[in-house]
Amino acid sequence: MAENSQKQNIAYVFIDASNLWQAQKARGRMFDYQKLKNVLKTKFSASVIEIFYYTAYPAEGTRSHSLDGKHKFYTYLKKGLGFTVVKKELKRIVTHSEAGDSIQEKGNMDVEMTIDAIHNINKYNNAIFFTGDSDFLALVTYIRNKGKKVYIFSSKNNISQELRTGADKYFDVLLLEEDIWGRELEYRQGV
Repeated sequence: MAENSQKQNIAYVFIDASNLWQAQKARGRMFDYQKLKNVLKTKFSASVIEIFYYTAYPAEGTRSHSLDGKHKFYTYLKKGLGFTVVKKELKRIVTHSEAGDSIQEKGNMDVEMTIDAIHNINKYNNAIFFTGDSDFLALVTYIRNKGKKVYIFSSKNNISQELRTGADKYFDVLLLEEDIWGRELEYRQGV
């Protein structure tokens, strides 16, 4: 059994949703995650592909629109496509100033991505990250030092130089020849 598992090409994909959002806005289209999963499986000749999707969402009552669609999308990724969806509510930070109080929202998922990548390191041959944050360079270096291949997907305006050159290969999602795109982005009025 051990010999058979060594011959398998297993890819684990770690998607930073906020990083991908920037690429989707630049393209004006949403990703089609079924197409994306198929493209990655083919591109990396993966016999097994596991995809982790990391996102933060607004707290109930903080938006004038319903968040039901967002939660239905997470359910689709999980139940429909077999993704592991890691989500948390956006943290709301109140800042006081002379001009008055303001609220900033933060939903950084870097720690969760790092823990999952290290926790599962013995299960994959290829680690594929959809992010552009330079903070991930230490993780990329660690994984490569463990004999794994690391690939980064991001977009030219949302990738740090360190991360782009620190992996085995970098792919600009806006320049991929494969079709990974879905429906056009829709914008809410008054947003």
